[in-house]
Amino acid sequence: MTARKIFAGGEFLVNDCSPGDVFVPEEFSEEHRMIYKTAFDFVKKEIWPNLERLDQQDEELIRYLFLKAGEIGLNGTDVPEEYGGLGLDKISSCLVAEAIGNAGSFAVSHGNQTGIGSLPIVFFGSEEQKLKYLPKLVSGEWIGAYCLTEPNAGSDALNIRTRAVLSADGKHYILNGEKIFITNSAWADSFIVYAKVGGDKFTAFIVERTCPGITTGPEEKKMGIKGSSTRSVVFQDCAVPVESLLFEIGQGHKVAFNALNMGRYKLGAFTLGGCKTSIGHAAKYANGRIQFGKPISSFGLIKQKLAEMAVKTYMAESLSYRVAAMIEDKLSSLTPEAMKSGTEMAKAIEEYAVECSICKVFDSECLDYCVDEWVQILGGYGYCAEFPAERGYRDARINRIFEGTNEINRLLMSGTLFRRAMQGRLPLVQAAAEAASATESYDPEVPLEAKGTLAAERSVIGFCKKVALLAATAAANKFGVNLTEEQEILAMLSDMMMECFAMESGLLRAEKFMASHGEDKASIRIAAVKIYTNDAVARIASWVETTLAYLKDGQDLTMLSKASKKLVGYRAADTVTLRRLVADTIIGLERYPFGD
Repeated sequence: MTARKIFAGGEFLVNDCSPGDVFVPEEFSEEHRMIYKTAFDFVKKEIWPNLERLDQQDEELIRYLFLKAGEIGLNGTDVPEEYGGLGLDKISSCLVAEAIGNAGSFAVSHGNQTGIGSLPIVFFGSEEQKLKYLPKLVSGEWIGAYCLTEPNAGSDALNIRTRAVLSADGKHYILNGEKIFITNSAWADSFIVYAKVGGDKFTAFIVERTCPGITTGPEEKKMGIKGSSTRSVVFQDCAVPVESLLFEIGQGHKVAFNALNMGRYKLGAFTLGGCKTSIGHAAKYANGRIQFGKPISSFGLIKQKLAEMAVKTYMAESLSYRVAAMIEDKLSSLTPEAMKSGTEMAKAIEEYAVECSICKVFDSECLDYCVDEWVQILGGYGYCAEFPAERGYRDARINRIFEGTNEINRLLMSGTLFRRAMQGRLPLVQAAAEAASATESYDPEVPLEAKGTLAAERSVIGFCKKVALLAATAAANKFGVNLTEEQEILAMLSDMMMECFAMESGLLRAEKFMASHGEDKASIRIAAVKIYTNDAVARIASWVETTLAYLKDGQDLTMLSKASKKLVGYRAADTVTLRRLVADTIIGLERYPFGD
């Protein structure tokens, strides 16, 4: 893999990036493509013919599928070879997740197994724990689960009430408490469980199913993902050997939150599979559905839907693989000794907490948009269970709740960046000062086409970053330490940052493709960037105006107000013609148009 600059987490907001600094899907190696094909073939052969049986939660089938996945390495992409895994790069791991994302509710079971059900052991387990548990989880002999959420501790995870008390002989921790909404709970052989030692030390444990004192509640009756098991897990005087303590007493938050960070970027990859599938199905149906004497794919409003589905997915795909490569580059820079240190691994993973949250939020909302439009294109048929759109629509909804709700992740994005600025890890204050001066010189009316096909987009994306910095500074100046209570403002700031990252990721990908393939072959990628940037700028301008209205008596708002007016003055692109170009390509291919 070509060496790239290793960026700090959140640096995208304060520094420009060149196409050579990012990984793009067009750079998948032959090995990457084979890995994806292997995983997708597994879905087509083993999952699709059994979707109805899976919905009945057939445990025999579930265990068979995990074993089959284990045989071809799909359970161990992130597990080092010495523990039975493949030890693949994070791009490969994302490709497997994207392929499995087409597997209906099995994607949830498998994602839990290969993510938060095993990664805590990969990153934080002792050598003995890794040797004991990872080979079984990789082979599929064992199924893993992750027990964090409780009746009174959802988003407020540190408020758990499950307790762990050391036994009198010092050989066991006695666990008491209840966990809810636990994926794979009906058939899990091992649980990553969080409890408080001594009443206040948040700590992780590996708990085996055979430990006495574990019971599960009845299956939750869910809107979607019906083939996955979701139950409560109760620990009543459950004696767990002291050797099962994971990492260190009182350091469970590092295990929990970094496992969730990895789970978030991988969840983004899972949703990509559903986005692309919905586009292909919708296009095929639109080509075959005849109304008023012609296929509905020829109608402008259907083209608009197909194009928007694809453009959003292009941005989601671009940012997801950009982040996967960032994480891979960071982890690859660690020494062998650091790779075995839970503390060092935690630092490396935590570095990209903001970007992982962006993947989770942006991609899950992209999938929701795609499946909703898929149903709409099918009309009444989309609402009927005999068509796959109905299942896709129901299954997609959970992704905005999994791995921390999208609302919590939005608060994490902006909150994390502010915290890093205060710690001196990210030069937000300096960047905001520079943004103020740059605002004066930016002119949205100046033609930039002579400087390159996407020069205007690159310019306005850079300006949007500066506007986001100015808005963040204005909010911080007004509220100070109380900014954490202004959730609506924090969420809008996060949305601005997220849009900047998405626009830039799509832009860099298009520029890289254009440099190697020429402008003609890059035409639909150029169109996608122009469409998305045009609409994202308008969204950012609206959020800035809302922020200004709320900060009406705040200080130093003059520059932000000027910036807002310049955003509003950005020259709109002809997105109708551009969307038709993208849609016509989709209609001709009957699939997502930005692949090979």
